[in-house]
Amino acid sequence: TDPEPPVPDWSLQARDPEIDDGLVMDPDAPVTPTQAMEQLALRDLAYAGSRFPAHVLADSRNALVTHPDVLVLPATFAIVERTDSGWQPVGAPHATAHAARRSLQFGLLWTWPRTHGLIPFEADPHTTARTATEKEVSAADLAALAAYVAAADELRAAPRVNRVRLDDTVYQIGRTRRLVRWGPDGPEPPRPSDVAGHDPERMHLVMDEDGNVLPES
Repeated sequence: TDPEPPVPDWSLQARDPEIDDGLVMDPDAPVTPTQAMEQLALRDLAYAGSRFPAHVLADSRNALVTHPDVLVLPATFAIVERTDSGWQPVGAPHATAHAARRSLQFGLLWTWPRTHGLIPFEADPHTTARTATEKEVSAADLAALAAYVAAADELRAAPRVNRVRLDDTVYQIGRTRRLVRWGPDGPEPPRPSDVAGHDPERMHLVMDEDGNVLPES
């Protein structure tokens, strides 16, 4: 049921829609019967399990009382990688499944060959695993890049391909549902147990118009 482009654009330079672009959070907006069932099913969702500290579990249970309703946000899509301990995300979420597929293609053809040392970082920015030549990389690296190209071709072979393998690693497009808990005072604020995602010291850096950090005066 997720939207798919009638003609997939696989260009590495394509622009994707922003997550939550134009989203208005309105808990009173009408929903379909399916959406209502999903909201009802998520009302009692709370953290559980021994891997969560006690204060995190307590805050999560408390939120069920202080903010009992949920507002389900649009789905997002991300690349996930299978590891020995399960699945873990690779990179940022995307607004559509195809945007995540194209991001996976970009990783296979451009980013990962460089981070894995198969294409030099100083190579032409337009060089990919598909276009690299023996003038730019060694014959051995060129042979290794063939696996990256094969995985990218597999991703594009048919519509809605959501899983590919590169050597011993499986990559899949994962669909994520997000929610905001809602109460009489509106959306749930940050919890006492929440951990800040940014270093406060980095929040006050002075930068020039090009984004370069200026030295302290």
